[in-house]
Amino acid sequence: MQIMQYKEFFPLRLAQLREEKGVTAQKMSRALGQSRNYINTIENKRAFPSMAAFFDICEYLGVTPQEFFDTGNPHPQHLTDLIADLKKLDEASLTNISALVRELGKTR
Repeated sequence: MQIMQYKEFFPLRLAQLREEKGVTAQKMSRALGQSRNYINTIENKRAFPSMAAFFDICEYLGVTPQEFFDTGNPHPQHLTDLIADLKKLDEASLTNISALVRELGKTR
C-alpha cells in the first residue's frame, strides 16, 4: 500500500474497529489517556498517531498491528476470540467445526 492509501485507510479502519468494539471516539480517547477529541481527530484525517500511540490503540482494540492493516480480515477481534475458543476443543469437535465452516463457505 502506498503512503497516500494509508492516509485514507487508517482513519476508516480505526473507525470500523472502534465501532465494532462498541465504544465512542470520546470514550476511547479518554481510555487512552488522551484529550476527548483525540480519536475523532484521527478519524477525520486531521492527525496521525505516533508509533507508541498506534500500539496503544491496537492494544485497546484487541488487535495486533498486523491485524489492524490486514484488509482481508475485516473482523480481527472476532477471529481472535474464535481461535481462543477453538483451542479449547478436542479433535473430534474441531473436525466437526471445520466441516461446518467449509460447508458455510460453499453457500457464499
